[in-house]
Amino acid sequence: MSEVEVEAGVNVLTLDDYGTAIYFIEQGEAAVLTDGGEEARALGAGDTFGEIALLLTGQRTATVEARTPMRLISLSGQDFERIRARVPELERSLRRLGLERAGR
Repeated sequence: MSEVEVEAGVNVLTLDDYGTAIYFIEQGEAAVLTDGGEEARALGAGDTFGEIALLLTGQRTATVEARTPMRLISLSGQDFERIRARVPELERSLRRLGLERAGR
């Protein structure tokens, strides 16, 4: 895991990119944007994003843009593979969240 600082206005994820990490928001706000650039949802401290690509599809299903400066924790796919057997409830929770979001 690593800490990532992001400036306002930066795309943290971009639609259709290959997904290699899950992000946990420590501080700041972001917008989930549709392929038309419309805001579909707001994210803030305590929220997670990036799980759909890492666990389900391999590709990002939306663009996530920082609305304010952000501090994120990034969990790479390699790190996730190392801990998934020891913390199976994490994978179950993230997979459930991803399925709910993908179904929207």
